[in-house]
Amino acid sequence: MTCTRRVLAALAVCLVLTTGCGSGEGAEPGAGESSTPGRLLTATDEEGRRYREADPGRPPRVGIEIKPGADGDWDVRLTVRDFRFSSPGTPQRAVDGQGVAHLYVDGALVARLRAPRHHLPPGSISRGTHQVTVRLYADDDTVWALDGKPVESTADVTASDVEATEGAGANGGAGATGGAGAAQTVDDG
Repeated sequence: MTCTRRVLAALAVCLVLTTGCGSGEGAEPGAGESSTPGRLLTATDEEGRRYREADPGRPPRVGIEIKPGADGDWDVRLTVRDFRFSSPGTPQRAVDGQGVAHLYVDGALVARLRAPRHHLPPGSISRGTHQVTVRLYADDDTVWALDGKPVESTADVTASDVEATEGAGANGGAGATGGAGAAQTVDDG
């Protein structure tokens, strides 16, 4: 009889190992799974990246400030709320309030940012008035959106000749000296 009990016990162990362990059945909902935040929308950006609707309770926000340097260069500073920049090598999946910012000059992508400050070298903004836009993206390359519109901020920047000029910024602040141009601060939050 002890031989029969051993065989039955061995069969029971085999049955448990093949049906219960690692199959995911009977596990708690969400165990080992990562929920993807936000709802994917059908809308896309200019490059075909889909919009992802952010949590309306705590949507990410971004503002942009651009200041001219003395040598024709530009300093870009972003202010973000409910958003954190991800580090290089971050897995390509959406996480609420996390990702990168894309910086555009007149609609052309000039930089992918993982920090709130960036330096545009001389010559990156030619003479005249230009739109500089920053847009927030999730790490899976979807565009963070709120009410179906991308989370972004745009500033108009005027670059002048190399001769010294004076101008006013968007908030009545001092404009450029040294010929770089006029800067603007915009906070779309």
